[in-house]
Formats: sequence, C-alpha cells, structure tokens
Amino acid sequence: MRIATWNVERLKHHRSLDEIVAACERIQADILVLTESDERICPKYLHSFHTPSPPDLKLPAFDEPLHYQPTEHRVSIFTNYPCIRQHSTFDAHTALCVELDTPAGSLLVYGTIVGILGNRHKSFEQDLSQQIADWKRLTAKHENLCVCGDFNCSFADNYYFTMSGRAMLQQGFQDCGMRILTESVPHCIDHIAISERMIAQGDLQIGEWNQEKTLSDHKGICVDLP
Repeated sequence: MRIATWNVERLKHHRSLDEIVAACERIQADILVLTESDERICPKYLHSFHTPSPPDLKLPAFDEPLHYQPTEHRVSIFTNYPCIRQHSTFDAHTALCVELDTPAGSLLVYGTIVGILGNRHKSFEQDLSQQIADWKRLTAKHENLCVCGDFNCSFADNYYFTMSGRAMLQQGFQDCGMRILTESVPHCIDHIAISERMIAQGDLQIGEWNQEKTLSDHKGICVDLP
C-alpha cells in the first residue's frame, strides 16, 4: 500500500497545473492526501473527498483577511479504495477523516493541516490538542488510523519546528499506538503516521518529489508499507 501527501500551496503555481496533476498521477499512490488543495487539481482516482472551503479569517496583524477561493480546500483525499463512512473531526474545514476498505482491512485516513497559521502562532498548539483528541477518540476502539498532511514540523533536523510542538506530536502519536513513518526525512514538514499494527516487518520505502520546490513550496512524500 502506497500512501502519499503533498501541500500544493493553493495552486499558486497555476501555470504549472498540468505538471502538478501529472506529478500526482505519477506517484501512483493508493491513498493521496493533498493539503492547501484546489479542485482544478483532479488526478484520476475513483473517489475524492474534500473539506469545505473555509470562510474568511480575519487576522489582527493584517489588513486583509485570509481568503480562500470557492475551488480551494485545506484538505483533499483521493483513493481507489471504497469508502465505508466519513467521521467527524474537530474542525471540518481543517481535518478530513474517511474510513476506507483496504486490502489490509479497514483504515481511517485523517488528512489535516496542523496549525494553518504556522507552528509559532498561538493557535498551533490549540489546534494540535484538539486534533490529538480526535486521534484518541478514533483509535479508542482499536481502529487502524493513518494521519497525514502538513504537520508544520520537522523531526529530523532544525528545518522548521518548535520544541513544544514536536513533543506534543510525538507524545500524541505514541499515546495512540502510532508511528511517524517519515520523521527521519530531512527538510520535511509533511508527514505520514500510522497505527503500529499496520506496519509489517521489513524495510519501509520512502519516496520524495518536488525537491526543488518548483511546483509548490513543499516537497511531496510517500511511503510504501511492506
């Protein structure tokens, strides 16, 4: 099973739309989570799910509010696996959870952005604590969970993180019996975490693309589960 995630920066590189779509399809992921997504990015999958476009958010330090176009979403999930049901999240505009019927069994896929205003804004840890509460609720009955998206936190280096935010993420996943599969990747703030019981013995294969960040300001990352 290949799981991939990529922040496509609300299609700021709209002139590269065809290249972005081609990159998404070239990955051939079984589950693809795009963050800061746009409906114009429509890779060929049987099923797609999107958070609703959020309302304008007034920021005290700025004259103009944070505005999303009607085609823009914080999270989109693409897959060829059938959806069993959709689950509620702490904020329907920021996190999306679908339960998929995979060859490995039922899997809850929680696509998210942790801290839409970055990891140094006061809202970061508030949002993260609510997301951790979601993860604990979703795994309370021993469901398998995959959390992926833009964590706004690197783990392998000093690229972009806060000590408290990193510790909260690591502890939250540990409490839910999950592992961050991509935490050893340098210069990486987009991650994939999954329930330990879903990880078979063998080497995890991790792939990256858009390392030069020409199609968005994030590189994409995928994991092949053994």
